[in-house]
Formats: sequence, C-alpha cells, structure tokens
Amino acid sequence: MGAVIGMLFAVLFQQPLQNGWYRLRTRSARAVRGLRRREESSPVWSTFSLGPLHTSALIVEGDGETAIAGDSVYIQVLDEPVELPPDMAGWRAEIAEQSEHLRAEGRAPLWNGPRYAVESLDVSRTALDEQPEVRLRLRPTDYYTFLAAQQLDRRLPDGSSPRSRYLDPDDPLKAPAFLQCSFAVNVAVVTADDMLVVSRRSNQVRMAPGVWNSSVNEGMSRHIDSSGRSAPDLHAVARRGMREELSLEPHEYALELLAFVLDVDKRHWSAHYYARLKDLTREDLRTRMSRGVADRWEHQTIDYVPFRPAAVVKYLLRPDRRHRWAPLAPALFHLALVHVFSRTPVERAVAQLVRRL
Repeated sequence: MGAVIGMLFAVLFQQPLQNGWYRLRTRSARAVRGLRRREESSPVWSTFSLGPLHTSALIVEGDGETAIAGDSVYIQVLDEPVELPPDMAGWRAEIAEQSEHLRAEGRAPLWNGPRYAVESLDVSRTALDEQPEVRLRLRPTDYYTFLAAQQLDRRLPDGSSPRSRYLDPDDPLKAPAFLQCSFAVNVAVVTADDMLVVSRRSNQVRMAPGVWNSSVNEGMSRHIDSSGRSAPDLHAVARRGMREELSLEPHEYALELLAFVLDVDKRHWSAHYYARLKDLTREDLRTRMSRGVADRWEHQTIDYVPFRPAAVVKYLLRPDRRHRWAPLAPALFHLALVHVFSRTPVERAVAQLVRRL
C-alpha cells in the first residue's frame, strides 16, 4: 500500500515539480544567453583580416574565384590636374626644397615623376550575365603632391588634419582626388613548380621600407604607361612590373586580374593580379634574376613559399611576419589561393590554423 501511495505522490506532485523546475532553469539559461546577445550593427565595408592578422586593405571588387576581364575595365583620364588645398600646398613646396638640398649636396634628389590620382572608381554589372564592369577615372598629378598628401595626420592651421577634415570613416570609398595620388598593380607570382614569390622591400625605398610585399608592385606612371593622350592599360602596367622587377617577358606567364583593393589608411589603390609562370621554376627564376633586374634595388630579400592553402596561410600568420606586411599583400595572396584552389579549402585551412594559435 505504501509503495502505491509513493508512486501516486510521484505522479501527482514530484514529477510535475521536476518538470516545472527544468522548464524554469531552461528559460533562465535562455534569458542569460539572450542578455549576452545584444543587437549589433557593423559596416558592410570591412578591411581584410585573417585570424590575428588585420590590415587596412578593403577589397572593393573581386572575390578571387572569378577573374575580371580586361576589356570590362574602362579608364578615363580627365584633363584637369589635381591641386592641393591652399593650407597643404606649402607641404609640397617643402618637399621640393628638400629635394633641391639633396641635389646641392651631391645626393640623389627626390624624383618628381608624373603620376595619376584617382578621381573615382565605380563598379557595376552587365545586364545579361552580371559580370563586373569597372570604371576608373584618373587625374594628372606628380610624386611631390603624392608625398605631401601622404601626411594625412599632420596638423593644419585650424588644428584638424587632412584625415579628419576630408575623410569619412563610414564612407571609405569617398575621398578627394588629391588624397588618392597612388594607383599601382600588385601581382602574386607563382612559379612552374608551385612556389609563391614573396619580397621584402628594400630599406632604400621611401614608402614602406623593409616590409614584406608582393614581388611585383608597380605604380602607374603618367609618362610611361600612357601613349600621348591615351589612357593607361592595367595589364600593360602589370607586364611592365613583371619585366622590371623579375626580368620576365609576357610569353613566359599567364596573367589574370583578380580584384581592385584600397588601402583605406594611406588611400593607395591597387589592381590585384595573379601570374602563373609557364615553365620557369624557382631555381630558373633565381638564375634569371642573377643576370640582372632593372629594379633590383627595390627588394632586399625574396622568399619562395609552397603555393598551397595551409603553407601560405601559415606563412602569412608567422609571428615575425604578422606585423611586417605591406597592407595590400595578405589580401593579394589570399585572393590568389582562392582563385586556384576555390574558397572552401582555403577557408578550411584558415580555420584550422587560426584555431591552433
């Protein structure tokens, strides 16, 4: 009889109490988790990062998987040259005076080469197959103006700086042309025996000395890359970089345009390319360069990295590299990996390596 009463008590009272306690505990746990999850807002435009590696490179167009056709890039050169605001014009005069002092001392002056400034870069899609179309508008400028505009955090007479006065952190694609006096091509070069060619910039270069970068980084020149009044051709700039920095000729590699990328910190624009050498191995390339390179002085070290997702990602995240990359380089190498291996295996390699850090 006692056993029956006990069972009846459990059915009528104990089990409902346990069930109620379980429901209360579950609701409480959900409420606590809900408190931790708060409504958040983040910008659509985020700069490139890879685990603990954070850069100021913003990938504006291109995902790596699909190359951008050269004939879908339209470049227009406007007639009116860039002019600095009056309160920055004196900075350019300082640079010109510094160059004259160097010349008078018998040292190498700052070469004031003709360059292009980026007025705008607009991206659209074709009507039928939704392929990218890029329209790039450029203005004439020069190297002295570029150097003056690079002083983004220098104080102006009113206490502001060019960065705070002219740039909106919430709209990184909007900037006056005089702050964007740099457009270059960066090429991820892979040898025939699957080695990625990575370069450390010379300490002699004025911009970003000693950092690790792509082996081909070539600024667009108004004097060299434009014939008469014609607009420059990005593929031709990339081929010039391959010749001047690695002594390679166009028939020795295949070249593909992967992306347009902006360094939002320094306002440097780049066309990111992937180049695959057809026959030359790393040893062939090393031997070729031993016989002379036009711009050898721009590099002090070249590394050859196995071009596989895990190997390249591990190399990018090395403690002695992590904070010594040129801002645009990690995004370039990642896009090249995605282009060759597709996104899934690259993201898998990233997740596995970041988990181990």
